[in-house]
Amino acid sequence: MAGTLPVIVYPPDDEGARRVRVDGEILGRAHSVRDVARFLQEAGLQGWDEMDVVRSRLIEWRGVGPDEWEQ
Repeated sequence: MAGTLPVIVYPPDDEGARRVRVDGEILGRAHSVRDVARFLQEAGLQGWDEMDVVRSRLIEWRGVGPDEWEQ
C-alpha cells in the first residue's frame, strides 16, 4: 500500500463498529484503533501500531475521531 492511498474510517454503527476503507475497498469493521492498525498492516503498512493510526494524516476519521467507538 502506497502512502498516498486514502484511508477512511466511518462513524460507529449501532454495534460500535466502524467500517474501514482503503483505496475504495472496505477491509472490514473495526471495534478499536488496534483493529484499524491490523487492517492497515494487512494492506501493506507493516509495523504500524495504534499510535501510528491515531497520529496519521493518511486517515480520514468521519463523524468522530479515533477515541469514539460507540454510537
